[in-house]
Amino acid sequence: MGVCITIKKGNEWKKFNTSDSSGVLLCKALNIEIALITGENTNIVARRAAKLKIKYLVQGSHNKLADAEKLCKKLKIKLTETAYIGDDLIDIHLLVKVGFSGAPANAPGYIKDKVDFVTKKIGGEGAFREFVEEVFRREGKLESTIQKVLSERYGAKD
Repeated sequence: MGVCITIKKGNEWKKFNTSDSSGVLLCKALNIEIALITGENTNIVARRAAKLKIKYLVQGSHNKLADAEKLCKKLKIKLTETAYIGDDLIDIHLLVKVGFSGAPANAPGYIKDKVDFVTKKIGGEGAFREFVEEVFRREGKLESTIQKVLSERYGAKD
């Protein structure tokens, strides 16, 4: 179980779950880039991205599909080679174009109907990690990636 971190800035609250940072760690173990694309524009999200060493942060997005396509072009990958998890109207166009899509359990039904995988966890409570683990599981890479992280980061072997 991860620790939930709720940060207040003025009237703004943002909830993060430290369990999700392990999802980032798993991606980094395989040199998979992570991007955060959000319609919001907050220092809280920028600080979280910096803390997790996420290089690609797009804030204030009005068109997540267009922003993702620009990022894919920069990274020289196809949108169909990416995975994306989203939970709202602004995410729909991107969710239907990526190679693998997901939504947290608390997303509206019309979002969940359009994705490949719905997490059991809700957004802000470990849904990202669950999504990453499912991607790796489907690729047959979950166990080997866990072992790689354990060995490289924590010095543990089997």
